[in-house]
Amino acid sequence: MPWINTVPYKEATGRLKELYDRVKGPDNNVDNIMMMHSLRPHSMEGHMAIYKYILHHSGNTVPKWFLEALGVWVSSLNDCDYCFQHHFAGMKRLVADDVKSAAIKAAITDRNISKAPLSEKEKLAMVYAQALTSTPPKATESMVADLRRAGYNDGEILEINQVVAYFAYANRTVLGLGCSTDGDIIGLSPNDSNNPDDWSHS
Repeated sequence: MPWINTVPYKEATGRLKELYDRVKGPDNNVDNIMMMHSLRPHSMEGHMAIYKYILHHSGNTVPKWFLEALGVWVSSLNDCDYCFQHHFAGMKRLVADDVKSAAIKAAITDRNISKAPLSEKEKLAMVYAQALTSTPPKATESMVADLRRAGYNDGEILEINQVVAYFAYANRTVLGLGCSTDGDIIGLSPNDSNNPDDWSHS
């Protein structure tokens, strides 16, 4: 049970019901992380908008599977099992390679990214993500310069930065309010990246 009251889908009315209908998945399922906002629908709206625009937008050029991998990494570093489970399932679906996905998961769980089946460029992004998550002042300008030399353009560096920052927010929403996966359908996400206003989960 969460540590604050939440409103289930069947009891929602007004603006909350409208938002639930936008974010729901199969069988009117609303992810618990969204339900945590039910007493303040405006904060759910803000959360969902930033999530969709940062992680699921066609304007991104970093591959979505790797943005999900960054989210799994940050969630692991923050010991947020909720986001780890959800986003590993999403990453695994996008990677479409069970062996590679399992190896990435093992490296993340062991906190040893050097063992992950990732390119050196991707590993640099993971190192930057770790610094920004665990000790933010250690995410230095020289690390950004390293990302640029590895082949990321500045817009892509911004994408990486924003995914890391988003998961810091999401993890703390979950951890600070007792959000669990009970009743959730693990791994659903808003998959229509070409329509930023489509928040439905599948």
